[in-house]
Amino acid sequence: MPKAFLIDTTRCTACRGCQVACKEWKNLPAVPTKQTGTHQNPPDLNPFNLKLVRFSEHMVDNKVAWYFFPDQCRHCLEAPCKQASSVEGAIIQDAATGAVIYTEKTAQEDFDVIRGACPYDIPRQNPQTKQIVKCDMCIDRVKANLLPMCVKTCAMGAMNFGERADMLKLAAERLAVVKKTAPKARLLNPDDVAVIFLVADEPKKYHEFAVAEGPGAMTRKQVLAGAFAPFRRLARAMQG
Repeated sequence: MPKAFLIDTTRCTACRGCQVACKEWKNLPAVPTKQTGTHQNPPDLNPFNLKLVRFSEHMVDNKVAWYFFPDQCRHCLEAPCKQASSVEGAIIQDAATGAVIYTEKTAQEDFDVIRGACPYDIPRQNPQTKQIVKCDMCIDRVKANLLPMCVKTCAMGAMNFGERADMLKLAAERLAVVKKTAPKARLLNPDDVAVIFLVADEPKKYHEFAVAEGPGAMTRKQVLAGAFAPFRRLARAMQG
C-alpha cells in the first residue's frame, strides 16, 4: 500500500533531530557553513543535507513569530521530475510505497532540467559524482517495516508516517483541531504528494516553495521540462 508522511508544523520545535538523524543514517558528511544571521543551518538543502528545518521570522501582532518548516522531497504521486527525466531508469517510483527514487543514472541527466521541473525546488547535485540526490523515504528502512529515521527521531509528534489512508485521516483530524485557534491552517497539496504538511498560516511565510499551487500554476519552465522529455530520450537512444 502507498505510504505517506504527515508533517505537523504546529508541533515542530525546530530541534533538528530529524535533520541530524537523516545525515547519520545516510552517513553524509558535514558541510562547513557560516553564520548568516539565522538559526537555519545549513542555509539551504545541499547534496549532503537531504532534510532541512527552515527558520522564518515574521511580525505577528507586533511580536516576532517563528515559523519552522522541516523541508524534504514530497514524493509526488505523479512526480514532475520523473516526467522530465530523459534517462531510462534514472528516476523511478517504487510501486509498493510510492517513493520517488533517484538512481546513479541521474548523473547522466541535465540537472537544471530536473531541478527546474520540481515545484518544491528539492533536487540537488553531488559535485563529485554528478548524481542528483534527495530524500528517498528511507526506502531501505521502510521495506524492512521500520520508520524513516526522521520520523523515528521526532519526539514532538510533528513527523508521522504510515499508510496513506491513515495519514490522510490523521491530517484531517489534526487540521480540524488546529483550525480552532488558527483559522488559516491548511494541508499543503494533500491530493498530489506523499509528504503532507500541515501549516497554521500562509504557506509562503514558511518557505518560498512550501506549496505548489496546482498543475495549472506550473511555471513555463516546469511545463517545458516535461513536454520535451520524450524528445531528449529519443535523442539519447539515437546517440546510443
